[in-house]
Amino acid sequence: MRRILVSAVALALAGACTLSAAAPAATPAAMTATTTTQLPRNVKPTHYDVAIVPHAQSLTFDGKVGIDLEVLEATDRIVLNALDMQFSSASLVGQGGRGKTLSPKVTVDAKAQTATFGFDKPLAPGRYRLALDYTGRIGTQANGLFAIDYDTKAGRKRALFTQFENSDARRMIPSWDEPSHKATFTLEATVPTGQLAVSNMPATQTRDLGNGSTHVRFAPSPKMSTYLLFFSLGDFERATTQAEGVEVGVVTQRGAIEQARFALDSSADVLREYNDYFGTPYPLPKLDNVASPGGSQFFSAMENWGAIFTFEHTLLLDPSISTQSDKQRVFSVAAHEIAHQWFGDLVTMSWWDDLWLNEGFATWMAARTTQKLHPEWNTRLEIVGGRESAMSRDAVATTHPVVQHVETVEQASQAFDAITYQKGSAVIHMLEGYVGADAWRTGVRNYMKAHAYGNTVSDDLWREIQAASGKPMLDIAHDFTLQPGIPMIRVADAKCAGGRTTLTLTQGEFTKDRPDKQPLAWRVPVIAQSVGGEPVRTIVEGGRGTLDVPGCGPVVVNAGQSGYYRTLYAPAQFAAIRDGFARLDAIDQLGVMNDVWSLGLAGLQSPADYLDLVKATPRDADPQIWGDIAGSLRSLDDYYDGDAARQQRFRAFAVAQLAPVLARIGWDEKQGEADPVKILRTELIDTLGALGDRNVIEEARRRYAAQQRDASAVPGALRKAVLSVVARHTDAATWDALHAAAKAETTPLVKDEMYSLLSSAQDPALAKRALELALTDEPGATNSASMIRTVARLHPDMAFDFAVAHIAQVDTKVDSTSRARYYPGLANNSLDEAMIERIRAYAQAHVAEGSRRAAETSMANIAYRAKVHRERLPAIDAWLAKHGG
Repeated sequence: MRRILVSAVALALAGACTLSAAAPAATPAAMTATTTTQLPRNVKPTHYDVAIVPHAQSLTFDGKVGIDLEVLEATDRIVLNALDMQFSSASLVGQGGRGKTLSPKVTVDAKAQTATFGFDKPLAPGRYRLALDYTGRIGTQANGLFAIDYDTKAGRKRALFTQFENSDARRMIPSWDEPSHKATFTLEATVPTGQLAVSNMPATQTRDLGNGSTHVRFAPSPKMSTYLLFFSLGDFERATTQAEGVEVGVVTQRGAIEQARFALDSSADVLREYNDYFGTPYPLPKLDNVASPGGSQFFSAMENWGAIFTFEHTLLLDPSISTQSDKQRVFSVAAHEIAHQWFGDLVTMSWWDDLWLNEGFATWMAARTTQKLHPEWNTRLEIVGGRESAMSRDAVATTHPVVQHVETVEQASQAFDAITYQKGSAVIHMLEGYVGADAWRTGVRNYMKAHAYGNTVSDDLWREIQAASGKPMLDIAHDFTLQPGIPMIRVADAKCAGGRTTLTLTQGEFTKDRPDKQPLAWRVPVIAQSVGGEPVRTIVEGGRGTLDVPGCGPVVVNAGQSGYYRTLYAPAQFAAIRDGFARLDAIDQLGVMNDVWSLGLAGLQSPADYLDLVKATPRDADPQIWGDIAGSLRSLDDYYDGDAARQQRFRAFAVAQLAPVLARIGWDEKQGEADPVKILRTELIDTLGALGDRNVIEEARRRYAAQQRDASAVPGALRKAVLSVVARHTDAATWDALHAAAKAETTPLVKDEMYSLLSSAQDPALAKRALELALTDEPGATNSASMIRTVARLHPDMAFDFAVAHIAQVDTKVDSTSRARYYPGLANNSLDEAMIERIRAYAQAHVAEGSRRAAETSMANIAYRAKVHRERLPAIDAWLAKHGG
């Protein structure tokens, strides 16, 4: 699943969790005995026959399920998961109809999300079939079976979809809703004639019932976890292509199929690549990607086996509004979800403790594949941004290991974070570099073959990699996945003699909020390289190490940026890197800048050192370097909020750095222009607008006003950036005009963007109007929470207080998997330490004690931001006074 992750610079989200021990080698039986479960272990399902009749208009459905199961030991009850269901009948019979039919007593425990079927006498071990008739609810947020309403030129329509990860299959099917309880599924549905139903497998039977209804039956699924089952229904159309014997498809609302062509072609390319990489061919006959209007606060796409679900904003490319960034995101997310068809679907973690096996690997695989299939995008630099997202969370006291202990549904929901995704990916990237790409792939292939259709823990993967490589990597893997935190390599000394530089390295730990913490110990793979020299590798263990590097120029530690650690240079070494900065490889420029940024804000070196690197960056540096600088300067500007005079001096400096870069590339796209330049243009326009650059603001307003008579004034690739600047600096009259345009818009992808723009005004009065609008039905059920979150970027205190004051209404507009983190997340940009107590009060009143990680992390983040404002900005001010701002 592709989570919605917020900016690493703005947030430091993470969570406290018990450190898990390394899992031993396990047979399937032993694994069952050690895997966490919320259900008794004495019964297991083997197959589900599911039949549903959705009633979209009344938001209810009728369900029937026949479950083939095995009683492993005598028991007088069967306990499974069920939520928001009413049972009308239940019966049990021996498999094949043998024996007497039993009618159990049904007891539902809403808090535990279970249904218990009790019998007068214990059931003997053996095989049985449990048949259940029930009714359930169709929701309006992305949990279980849910409805999405959307506008079209033909009027308002409603479509149905499912979202079951992590624990919501129980909302549609009474089931053993845990990843280790794999079974096969046969799904059938009675649907309105003329609508298209989609599930994991192809339809094998479609029969017109003659009453406006059609019965659809799908082929049996492979053995899989409940959270991977999928069903959708609506006025859809489908386009397909073939890839190595698999029918690859995209499904969209009627009229939008052409906007999914890039996703379709990309999916076929990625499938071919993965068939080769994994050495195990994709095992299903089809692979669809189903687009839905709307959105979620929890995710943007989901890897249902054979039927990926993706919100339109991450699947469709509308030429009137989509950008190069959108195009690359469509490819990256599709590559992520298709990677899950192997890592997650074919081989599944035993329990949510090892969720990173799904998400970290899919994140890494998508990055690798994007870089390979689209080298023109130069996405290799993005590994630094992913690593920074993880480190931002990993550097505060509320962090947790990659392999984390999960006990509850809410804890499982909170496990979908940057530690699981980005740190997991970064560790894989580092370990692949250590053992070698060929050995890594061999280990992955062996892992797939050994565990297909089964469940695993992390050590199952590590053992295959170590066996394939012959390198002792298990201890390194454990260091980086079984304990939290970030190693920090100090470059204490560098001496050059005989054309070689000898480095003295010591290992500490980087934290943002615990300067006196006793550092943990890691075995750290380190790569160092002098400018123009050859890379040299070593393992720093026991806290110390030395390294001889060819050459006597500036030496970059973590050359190539594959390591998951911070590098702190002694002043002389940093000065050498600063003075030779323009000669570094682009990825090392980016890595050094991000280290200096984080170390400076944490007080481990002068924060003004970052500004020195900005000044040392050539105007023609890689576009992604300038994009990263723009983001960091914008974040630093946020720390000055509320102090207009100091902020104005900083903004003068920031604009002076960025405006010449925009002038160099221009507002309008040039023939043959590199794709990264297209992205940089929109980033610079947006950032300079946020920094108050009058030239950019006036040009954006000019183009906005001219678009009615000159369509070329705001081309699709610039539309988001231009409107973003206009909306941020809008007055009441322009806000009203944007509001009228949003109401009139009939394309969901554009309409959603318009309501987001209405929420981005820096005028507090207009921000308040956006909050009030979000509580109405007008924006759409899944847009309201996004509007509040957008307001929170500029007005965090206002948005948090408003949401909590209206929590009963806002709860209905947030998917249940997101609520515990949604409200604290609204306050993350606050500089007011009084907000900490307000978040604590919210958590104590509304979040279970064991599930307050998000709230605790938001509190830590705000304390850190206040400290940066108080203790780091004076050094920035002094630098600006000296160098001109």
